[in-house]
Amino acid sequence: MAWNEPGKPGQDPWGSERPPRKDKSSQDPAQQLRKQLEGFLGKMGQNTPPNGNNDSGQQIPENVGAGLTALVAVAGAVWLGFGVYIIDPAERGVTTVFGSFSQETGAGPHWNWPTPIGDVIKVNVEQIRNAEIGYRTIKNGSSSDVDGESLMLTQDENIVDIKLAVQYNIRHTVNYVFMNVDPDTALREAVESALRDVVGKNTMDFVLTDGRSQLVQRVRDIAQAALDSYKTGIQITSVNLQDAQPPEQVQAAFADVVKAREDRQRVINEAQAYANDIIPKARGQAARLSEESMAYRDQVVARAQGDVSRFNSILAQYQKAPEVMRQRMYLDTVEQVLGSSSKIMVSSKTGSQMMYLPLDKWMQEDKATGAMNLNTMALPDTSTPAARIQPAQSLRENLRTREMR
Repeated sequence: MAWNEPGKPGQDPWGSERPPRKDKSSQDPAQQLRKQLEGFLGKMGQNTPPNGNNDSGQQIPENVGAGLTALVAVAGAVWLGFGVYIIDPAERGVTTVFGSFSQETGAGPHWNWPTPIGDVIKVNVEQIRNAEIGYRTIKNGSSSDVDGESLMLTQDENIVDIKLAVQYNIRHTVNYVFMNVDPDTALREAVESALRDVVGKNTMDFVLTDGRSQLVQRVRDIAQAALDSYKTGIQITSVNLQDAQPPEQVQAAFADVVKAREDRQRVINEAQAYANDIIPKARGQAARLSEESMAYRDQVVARAQGDVSRFNSILAQYQKAPEVMRQRMYLDTVEQVLGSSSKIMVSSKTGSQMMYLPLDKWMQEDKATGAMNLNTMALPDTSTPAARIQPAQSLRENLRTREMR
């Protein structure tokens, strides 16, 4: 006997009818809930036969349909209540309906179709996230190197070991959620690619010494441009160079090179400091000598001009009385000569004996102490005829008397 004999659809070989197939086309949650309630009531002995009576012959209560409708309404209200959600001030909400983007919501309470119709994705846009290039931080605070990311080739064919720490946040929530499968991984790969590009275009000395700040800024610009082109919705806030050094196998030799470079720079700085100290002094001395020479020149010129003026005035007086001016000039000259030399004067009227007095030493002492005055000084008496020093103010009269003779 065939399973499906012609003319007898729905029968098996034993003659029993097959149960009707379930209609899977209807996926309405309300209808499914209604069917489940009907099945529950049927098990309670309240299934309605075709004639409207139950097996005991009693009539089904009329309020069963109304209660079922109210129960369905309450269940639907509860289900719709699950669609209420709250967004924190630091977050942004992205709602979807049947998997498609619906809208972006800000802080506060909102409503969206609950599961399975709708969904809400909350993204913290103010959180500063970290990405590590060349190393990974372990939970206990230590770090492990990732050689595949940190070792890079420079322009002069040297290998450097570089580690970067990148901080970023979410600038565009919709792009961050929908435009990339894993935007955080895309960020790490974009930064690593930009770092290799910058390192490969510069020498090892530039990367390890003077070019650190320029390298970091260049990596940030290139990586941000790549992320914007990918529409990741990520904004890089900072890029920090954690470490940059040669590989471990050549660090000893490189340390010697660095030490020699530092010694060279130290000697240059010392020489520059010495030059900065001696050059201003030399310039100051040159300026002082120049000023002194200018002052001496002005002094000589002024003195010469004064001598000329004095000579012209004397000449005018000489032309009026030549003899008087000649005698006056002679006395002035003798006075200047004798005034600048040491003198010992004794009287010759007392005989052939002469007494020498150390007047020159007394004058030197008087110049040092300023206490001696030859005009008032009197010599002590001796057993020999008295010898007196002629006062200095009478020198001019004696000379005039000698000239007149």
